[in-house]
Amino acid sequence: MPSSSHPGAAGAPPPDPGHADGPGVEHPGPSRRPPWTFLTNHGHVLLVVARSQDARVAEIAAEVGITARATLTILKDLEDAGYLRRDRVGRRSHYTVDAHQHFRHPATASHEVGELLAIFAPGTPGRAPEGT
Repeated sequence: MPSSSHPGAAGAPPPDPGHADGPGVEHPGPSRRPPWTFLTNHGHVLLVVARSQDARVAEIAAEVGITARATLTILKDLEDAGYLRRDRVGRRSHYTVDAHQHFRHPATASHEVGELLAIFAPGTPGRAPEGT
């Protein structure tokens, strides 16, 4: 016979259909983080690069909390889409963020990534020179 404390068991209240996490998901306490964020890993990598244009891949990965391989893939995505430019300086890479690039999602396409940088990385140079 099922326990009455189990969600969905006889006598237990049914799961709240408006509850986005579903049944049985614990909510974070003061020391726990939710399993999602408002910004994607692409956004976090862009912010790290904007704050530190000479950061190494391992440093970016550590700050974002992803692998170096995932970081390299994201850096390539951002470069291919025109959000950043990578220049080799000796054996290092120097990144320049183009703050005038527009967001990709239709709901935010009228905004430039510089607006995001102004909030999360204020005072960063980040912007590619005009005409490059």
